Amino acid sequence: MPDLTNHAPRSMRVRLGGFVILPRMLDKGRAEIAGTNGEFRYNCPLDGHFLAFTGIDPLALREQLAAGKGDGEILNWVLEHSTHKHTDLEIDQWSNYHEHRPPTSVEQREWFQELHKQIGPLREDIGSWAELLDLDDYVTFGGKA
Repeated sequence: MPDLTNHAPRSMRVRLGGFVILPRMLDKGRAEIAGTNGEFRYNCPLDGHFLAFTGIDPLALREQLAAGKGDGEILNWVLEHSTHKHTDLEIDQWSNYHEHRPPTSVEQREWFQELHKQIGPLREDIGSWAELLDLDDYVTFGGKA
């Protein structure tokens, strides 16, 4: 079980079965079950993008994690239980979009910019949620921006 009080979950960019977000979500779910999730939350708004795309019930997925299944077993379960079936190309396009997705609403942009100012004001290369999340994870666990 990952101990997210000592290190961040996997980057949202890491893919499993072509899906971004999923490996990070699994890390957070496993840590939540073990009580070692720290400030990380399973079934957060980021996870919601994956859940909506696949039609997976987060509680049912959590049960699979609690049963001790590995990433490969979970991926097979997700593919079998997804209510929204997608081709490999659709999964790739969805993942690419989320890997590069910027904040879109005024509120999102304000929150994004405020966090960016706090954790890496000199980092001019941060423009997507994935980049900001990776930077936040790095800084949270002792890295210098």
